[in-house]
Amino acid sequence: MSDFTMPKIKNKQKRAEVYKQFKKEKRKAQIEERKKRKQEEKAMGDKAPPKKVPKTIENMRVPDETMVDPSNKEIQRDLALDEMSPYFNQETTPKILITTSDRPKKKTNSFCKELRKVIPNSFVKYRRGLDLKKIIPQAISRDFTDLIVINEDAGEPNGMVLCHLPNGPTAEFKLMNAKLVKELKRVGEMTEHYPEINIHNFNTRLGVTIGRMLSCLFPHRPNYRGRRVVTFHNQRDYIFFRHHRYEFKNAERVALQELGPRFILRLRSLQKGTFDSKYGMYEWIHKVNSHNLKRYFEEHSPCFFMGLEMEILLLIRIECN
Repeated sequence: MSDFTMPKIKNKQKRAEVYKQFKKEKRKAQIEERKKRKQEEKAMGDKAPPKKVPKTIENMRVPDETMVDPSNKEIQRDLALDEMSPYFNQETTPKILITTSDRPKKKTNSFCKELRKVIPNSFVKYRRGLDLKKIIPQAISRDFTDLIVINEDAGEPNGMVLCHLPNGPTAEFKLMNAKLVKELKRVGEMTEHYPEINIHNFNTRLGVTIGRMLSCLFPHRPNYRGRRVVTFHNQRDYIFFRHHRYEFKNAERVALQELGPRFILRLRSLQKGTFDSKYGMYEWIHKVNSHNLKRYFEEHSPCFFMGLEMEILLLIRIECN
């Protein structure tokens, strides 16, 4: 049955039946073709052609100009001089301040308390109507190295602001699918051992910056006795957070037990310096994908640097004058 005959059938019920039959026949033909191909491979043995690699969004990615080569000396110099370098040089000890939007609901409060358990040396303080610009100097004077603000909508956590202190940068995320420990099944008990950090698939210049900011939340030296591991996995511009304990079943098998909580982040903007929504200089802002391709990732694409645009505008003004 051909696809082109279906739109000509005016009766909706009959058209649905014909389409269902067409899909069934197509599926049957695919199974027969797969069986035939396996028989040919078995008969040919080592001379069989290599298996076809299925097409996925990941392996069909548009080539990215901002992918970072860790061995590049220029990249290494930039990272050695960025705002997070004191942490990676072990000159600072992470101390995290966690707060919320004004008058948070029950789930947001519980989410912050669970974040405090996940992140060592972190403290939850209630906002009490204070502006972030007033909170940041107080946090710096008390030797906090990072500020996390959890925002909410209709009682559900829906946003996160991560500000690295004292000189920034500041990242704003959309927070989705937040699940508390009590909402998960078969979770284990969380211990106070320092966790291992797994930052995965942050390969672009923007991704490296975000990965370094997330790393700065946790102590330098994990306690391997606790077998805790915190994972930030970046896939298609979504950052998946998971918290596990690994268990050795035997010398070859290892199992994971989730400890919770879990949530997903998506970057909205990256700002130079500490939080300043009015006069802050944005390095990157999430834009609608103008390429209109599913395999073109915004966060992995050439970044939208407002600072560069401002410099170009200044050069044009100088030339005009």
